[in-house]
Amino acid sequence: MNSFIKLIALLLICQGSYAQKKNSGKINGVSFVSNRSAVNSTHITPLKNVEANYAAVMPFGFISIENPTQVRYNRQGYSETKERGHNYIGQLQTRGIKVMLKPHLWIRHGQYTGHLTMQNEDDWKAFEDSYRIFILDYAKLAQIEQVNIFSIGVELEQFVASRPNYWRKLIKEVRAIYKGKLTYASNWDEYSRVPFWDQLDYIGIDSYFPISEMQTPTVAQAKKGWERWKQEMVTFSQLQKRQVLFTEWGYRSMDYTGKEPWATHREEGKVNLEAQANATQAVFETFWNEDWFAGGFVWKWFIHHDQVGGIENNRFTPQNKPAQEVIKKYFEKY
Repeated sequence: MNSFIKLIALLLICQGSYAQKKNSGKINGVSFVSNRSAVNSTHITPLKNVEANYAAVMPFGFISIENPTQVRYNRQGYSETKERGHNYIGQLQTRGIKVMLKPHLWIRHGQYTGHLTMQNEDDWKAFEDSYRIFILDYAKLAQIEQVNIFSIGVELEQFVASRPNYWRKLIKEVRAIYKGKLTYASNWDEYSRVPFWDQLDYIGIDSYFPISEMQTPTVAQAKKGWERWKQEMVTFSQLQKRQVLFTEWGYRSMDYTGKEPWATHREEGKVNLEAQANATQAVFETFWNEDWFAGGFVWKWFIHHDQVGGIENNRFTPQNKPAQEVIKKYFEKY
């Protein structure tokens, strides 16, 4: 009888250990903003302090309105070079933080990349060739540095919709170079129309879904606002047989933060730390315990931790705000 009791106890211990391992599998990431400074261990410590296990490294390629067919990169000083990429990735990995390499496009004057399109076939071909060079160059960096996830693009709705065959070919070329996990960072209202999820490992979503019209939504109100969007993602994840990954997610610390979470233009918005913290907590309580959900990357995190954020800041960063403690609590839990 004693042996039987010991066996049951051992099974219960193993079961508890399995549950802990299952919870610990979430991608608890932050979006690590480029800076002119090189990164060292002191810049990584704040990430360790909030229990982050992933960071997105985000090099940019630039397009001008005058010449939209050419992606220019590796020319913007140290903050946007492959040398900086090696430094950031190496420092993060040395401290035990995994990396998603996520190259972005930036259209000068801040025009939205999802609207980017070309006027004729010749322009499309020129742009595609230039984007291909940009992405494959960073795929090589991803392979050299053995990063865990690579994103082939960010919020390029019209480019994806207009040129699906190009993207399928590009993914095959990336696969030939890079052997890790692939995703594409689709905008929140775009993901269901992306035609090539079957070639990727994660359904990437920049998760700026509108969830509340309230000035200061409670956690319960924010969770209620997620119900429709969550069910749509569950259904889509099952259809595609792939997990959803929030390639970006977050809220500004301001009034009505859940109304248009993507908005960056409201400079005069009144600081509202409670709204940001509540909306942040609602995301964790809505998604982090779901098997179909892989995790996500908080937008956004700056390397000079002591110089950013704070209680008078109404921007996205959770640094030195109550939302930072919410993130730490749930990163520790999962």
